[in-house]
Order: sequence, then C-alpha cells, then structure tokens
Amino acid sequence: MAKTSFLGRIKRIFIGEARNPLDQSVFHNISLIAFFAWVGLGADGISSSCYGPAEAFIALGKHPFLGLIVALATALTILIISESYSQIVELFPTGGGGYIVASNLLSPNIGMVSGCALLVDYILTITLSIASGADALFSFLPPEWVVFKLWFAVAALVFLIFLNLRGVRESVIVLLPIFLIFIGTHAIVILYALGSHVFGLPEVVRSTVVDIKSSISEVGFFGMFFLIMRAYSMGAGTYTGIEAVSNGLPILREPKVKTARQTMTYMVISLASIVLGLMFAYALYNVQPEFGKTLNAVLFNKVVVSWGIYGLIFVLITLVSEAAILFVAAQAGFLDGPRVLASMAADHWIPKRFALLSDRLVTMNGILIMGIGALILMVVTNGSVGYLIVLYSINVFITFCLSQLGMVRHWWNSRTTVRRWFGKFMINGVGLALTSFILLSVVIIKFHEGGWITLVITGTLVVLLFIIKANYDIHSIQIKKLEPLVDEVESSQPVKQIPVQSTKDAKFDPNDKTAVILVKDFTGIGLKTIFAIFHSFGPVFKNFVFVQVGLIDAAALRGSADVDKVKKKVQNEVGRYVNLMRRHGYHAEGISLFGIDTVEEVSAAAHKLKETYPHSTFFGGQIVFPKNSLMPKLLHNYTLFAVQERLHKEGIPLFILPIDPSPNVIY
Repeated sequence: MAKTSFLGRIKRIFIGEARNPLDQSVFHNISLIAFFAWVGLGADGISSSCYGPAEAFIALGKHPFLGLIVALATALTILIISESYSQIVELFPTGGGGYIVASNLLSPNIGMVSGCALLVDYILTITLSIASGADALFSFLPPEWVVFKLWFAVAALVFLIFLNLRGVRESVIVLLPIFLIFIGTHAIVILYALGSHVFGLPEVVRSTVVDIKSSISEVGFFGMFFLIMRAYSMGAGTYTGIEAVSNGLPILREPKVKTARQTMTYMVISLASIVLGLMFAYALYNVQPEFGKTLNAVLFNKVVVSWGIYGLIFVLITLVSEAAILFVAAQAGFLDGPRVLASMAADHWIPKRFALLSDRLVTMNGILIMGIGALILMVVTNGSVGYLIVLYSINVFITFCLSQLGMVRHWWNSRTTVRRWFGKFMINGVGLALTSFILLSVVIIKFHEGGWITLVITGTLVVLLFIIKANYDIHSIQIKKLEPLVDEVESSQPVKQIPVQSTKDAKFDPNDKTAVILVKDFTGIGLKTIFAIFHSFGPVFKNFVFVQVGLIDAAALRGSADVDKVKKKVQNEVGRYVNLMRRHGYHAEGISLFGIDTVEEVSAAAHKLKETYPHSTFFGGQIVFPKNSLMPKLLHNYTLFAVQERLHKEGIPLFILPIDPSPNVIY
C-alpha cells in the first residue's frame, strides 16, 4: 500500500476520506432529502427575512400601516415566483437553474449572460450573508471591537470553504441545529406579536385606512401608489434564494422532481409566513429604526419588554440565530455556484477544469473560486452590507427575468401541444412582469449607490466568457478537420497507414514489443497517433493496448444512470480501436478506466500493464495548434503532459507525438 504524504494526511483530517464515484450507494449518501434540502438550499431565501422586509418597511417612512399592503403584495409575489420555478423544475428535472433555462429556451448566448449573473450572485450570496452575520454578532460586543469584524468575517468564510470541501451532506447536517433555532424563535415572536393584538384588529384596520387617506391627501393617489411600489421594490432582497431549489436539483434525493416540489413547499410556507408576520409586527408595534440596531432587533425588544430577564435571554438567542442563519445562507453560494460553473464548463464558456471533481466528489475548483471571489469582495467592500445588497439584488433579478422570459416563450411555442398551457403561460407571465418591474426599479433607484458597479462587473465577465468560448470554438474547428479521417478508416479494409501483420507473426506473446496508447474516444487524433507510431518506429510493435479514462465529472455525477452512460461510451470507443488493429492482424486489447482524476487512474494502470507487458512503450497524441498563444495554454489543461510528468517520475517513459490537425498531413 502506498504511503500517504504528510500533506495528504492533513487533507484527510480536514476534508475527509476519498469517496468512490463508482459505488452505487454514493449517490444516495451524498444526496439530500426534502428536509435537509430545505436547510441547505432554503436558508438563503429564509435568511433574507433578516434584511428584506426591513428595507421595504423603512422605505415607507411615516406611513407604517401601508406596510400591511406591501406585506400582502410581497407574500403574493413569493407564491407566484415559487410556483413559476416549480414549473421550471418539472420542465428541467435534471437541473433547471437560470443558466440552463435561458440557454435552452432563449439562446446559448443569453443563457451565458444569465449564468454570469448567477455566478456573481452566488459569490455575493456568500459575501453578503457572512458580512450580515458578522454585523449582527458584533452588535452584542463593545464598539471598540468592531475593528476585528472584517477579520472575523474572513475567518468564517475560510471555515465554510473547508466545510464544503468535505461534501454537501456533512455541511448541511452541521448547520441543521442553527436553522431550526432560527425558525423556532421567529415563529414564537410572530405568533406572540399577532396573538397579543388579535383583539385590536379593528383598530389596525382603522389605522390602515387613516394611513391611506393621509398618504393620498399629502402626495395624491399616484404618489401613494408610487410610495407603495417603491417600498415593494426596495424589499427585493426578500425574494433572493427562491431559485436555489431549481438550481440544486442534482443534489436532491430521487425522485428529484418530487423532492424538489416538497422542498419548495417548505421554503415558500416558511419564507412567506416569516416575511408576512414580521411586516405585520412592525406595523402593530410601530417599530422605528434605531442607531446600531437592526429593525428586527428593535421589534424583538418591544415584543418581550414584559418578559423580564427571560425576555433578554430570548432576544439574545433570537438575534444570535439570525447571525447564524446568515452564515447558513452562504451555503447556497457554495452548493449552487460550483454547479453553474460546471454546467458552463461543459458548454465551453469557462475552462473545463471547473467541471472536475475532488476525491470527496465535490467540484473543488468551483468551491474555491466561489470562496476566493467572496474573500476578495469582502475585503474590497470592507464587508459593507448596504453596498453588497445593491450588487446582490440586481444580479438575482437579471436571472429571474431571463428565466421567466424563457418559460413564457416555451409555453407560447407549445400552446398547440401542451394541455392547459394558458394557465402555465400566465403564471410565468405574471412572474416575468413582477421580476422585470423590481429589476428596473432597483437599477434606477440604486444606480448611483453601487448599481452601476454590478452591471460593469457582470458585463466584464460576459465579455471574458465570449473570448473563452471563441478560443474553444477555434479548437473544435481544428479537431473537426480530422473527422473525415474516421469515416475513411472505418470504410477502408485494410487502412493503408497501418501495415498488415502476416499470419505467422500474429501469435500473441506478451513479451513482444507492445504499444500502450492513451486515447480519448475514436477520433482523428487517436488514429493519427497510431499512424505516427508506425511512421516513426516501423512495424516493430506486435501488441497494442488502448487505454481510455472515463472521467466522472460534475455532469456525470447526477446519478448512477449517468455514470453507466459514461462507462458504456468509453467501452464502445476503446472497442473500435481494438477491432481496427485486430483487422490488421495485431493482438489488441482495450482498457477502460473510470475515476475523477485521469493522472491517478493512468498511473495505477501503467504499473499493472508493465507487469503484463514487460516490453511496453507508452504513447499519446497531442494536437498542435497553429498559434502557441497564452489562451490555449490556460483553457486546455494538457492532461497528457501531466500524465507524462507523473509516469516519468515513476520510471515509465511516455512519448507524446505531435498531431497536426491539417487533414492533408497523413503519417
């Protein structure tokens, strides 16, 4: 057994033991039932009740009872947006996040824009949640300690990065008690606040009518309507996180659609109840902002004023749970952000390495990029919650609008084939109208308060991704030039570039010279590698072994059925090489490997092959690009060179043969 290095042992302590991606039970063990999904994915939306309703209520100024109208409109909006996302879940059962929806229903380019907004959104989710939690926690400490708040936020962020590198299920279970305490304490506050005023409801109604008349007399009917709409849009942060379930479908327990709908139901009921209850309680207790305290803190103190020492303890627990739930909300960024990166990597908008998994079966590169991005934003903004909320809301609603637009277009195009299409069309249509109104309102109202910065950040990312995609497209064009070679080889018998071995030399002997060729599918690159071996070495090799690694990445880890597809494809592609060489009289066999790391899999197999074939030589073909610019080096990870370096260190030479993509260059 190979010895584990010191760094390897440290990694196992903090991150945990490796998981086997081919173990059928792994998909059950790392997936979430509806209840745990409510914790891991729903915390983002529910935590918005710590700042979203307060922003809306404060915007009403001296007309607090108009908050009851805003509260009802907000709860209705939550229901509409969540129902529209339930339709997305049903239409995209393997994962219907904003990127997938816009790419499939609008266009790949628009989908990329939605994906960019989502990426920035999830980084901001992490930053804002942790910054808000730090603010809440430090409100209990002496003012002179505030200088340590940023360092505390950074430390909390680093801790969450390590927690998520361990895996989804572990991180959710650790945070479960925090989530339940938050729900329980806020339920007590809301029920007590409403219950203690149940006999004063007629007075509440009269006060609301008076507030409406007062507003109309001061600013007119349209002025009052504008005031309500402004407060409604300023509470945009309340709706953030509703889309998390549709984005997080890959980590849900089978049947995924049913689990997703259950999770969405838990989230909607809890979020709408808390938001509605808090905004009603603000009005009932005539809560006014106080320096150094959140609006929720002011409310809680008013509610428990007669509880004595028990009230103070309860407020402390409740506010600490708010700080903690905001840390939990950062999970949405770590859970869904890497999945968006993996999906965009599969479509060549970003480097492919962001779809690769670690040995804990999490997209390690995605988690790190989310965490590092959040760290940079935390330091640059000095953890300013007010500044981050503006950046956050705009990107959320860009994705909302594009998703709803895609669904509206889908139902309209499917009106002749889908039963009851009009009802579905109207749900997404109303969702589109609401999210568009909120997006425009936030951009206009907050443009000079940081709104323009988020548009610049997202726009810059869009331009960068267009450049990356263009480079991948150029690479694909070069490879496609070799496609006619595949048809030519399969239609030829024998292939002129491969010498036919005579019958007397065809007897298999493992001690004969053997060419071990690393391939990736039956392509022109693999065929030219075979031709180059004969061109450079002549007919000295009697045996041929073809090795291909079926990479289990984020796309393949959706379930055991997806892994089976990868296995069948790899075995079929390797078999085509074996049949080709056997037709020419050579002994040939194929080896299909499966794992999360090509270098590790090839290294382990190479030693076994050396024992079976003592006189084996390893080969691989690497396409040569016309221009050796920096971008191809960054985008194409050149796995073959990493394998070569590893095998050389282990005393096994690997020859990399340059492959010219020009179809008229045939070895």
